[in-house]
Amino acid sequence: MPQKVKKAIFPVAGLGTRFLPATKAIPKEILTLVDQPLIQYSMDEARESGIEEFIFVTSRGKGSLEDYFDRSPTLENHLKKQGKLDLLKLTERATLDSGSIAYVRQHDPLGLGDAVYCAKNLIKDEPFAVILTDDVIVSKKPVMKQMIEAYNTIGGEMVALMNIPTEEISNYGVIEPGEQKGSTVAIKSMIEKPSVAESPSSLAVIGRYILTPKIMTNIAQLSKGTHGEIQLTDAINHEAMMGSNVNGFIFEGHRHDCGSKIGYLKATVSLALTRPDIKNEFKEFLNSIV
Repeated sequence: MPQKVKKAIFPVAGLGTRFLPATKAIPKEILTLVDQPLIQYSMDEARESGIEEFIFVTSRGKGSLEDYFDRSPTLENHLKKQGKLDLLKLTERATLDSGSIAYVRQHDPLGLGDAVYCAKNLIKDEPFAVILTDDVIVSKKPVMKQMIEAYNTIGGEMVALMNIPTEEISNYGVIEPGEQKGSTVAIKSMIEKPSVAESPSSLAVIGRYILTPKIMTNIAQLSKGTHGEIQLTDAINHEAMMGSNVNGFIFEGHRHDCGSKIGYLKATVSLALTRPDIKNEFKEFLNSIV
């Protein structure tokens, strides 16, 4: 059986320019869907998937992101005195134990591959997950847990996959598929943001990965690619082209792309309509304005 996946990298160094001016002062990862920040959805998924150590790749101006996972004694004491134990439980859920969380800086915005490489010294010789907070995925079983269960059987490198419309292909990394067994698909090669004409399939890589330390070696040897960035896709593709054990996993769940304004708004509405405490009133409001 492959070595247990206990660590996860969260690349959160981006400037969030699509959400300016809000992100001038607030990290995008702290923007809320209903009453929970984006980063909390990713953290919940990681913890429910058995992840024990959390590595955040940050940049200047992300101090409030670090504060979010820290204890707040004043707030906690106030809630205890007021008897607001449900709210206290929510704040405790957003607190990580000392020693389970680490922060490293990405000094220059050189892409996802570079962000992952910044955590090299904390990964050492262990397999690890990568979770992108822009992708909020609603599912009965957390997507990362689905992937770890598959990884425990087949090992290697693994990426999350979903079929995408033809008109969106140029926004994603796309795979050339090999043999499919159940939810897993062997990957022959990967292309970052291809045109429709050069795309080998409609299976796109979504922001969940399980990787081995050899990826760090590949990243170190990469030159800048698309948009002058070091692409994680290129590092994984190197393994696929070498005939290594690289697989995609077609997950069960509904993915919200919160990296764009329209995707973020859709996610907010969709998640609000699942909340028993507000869905009926919110639905009435939507009907009144449509």
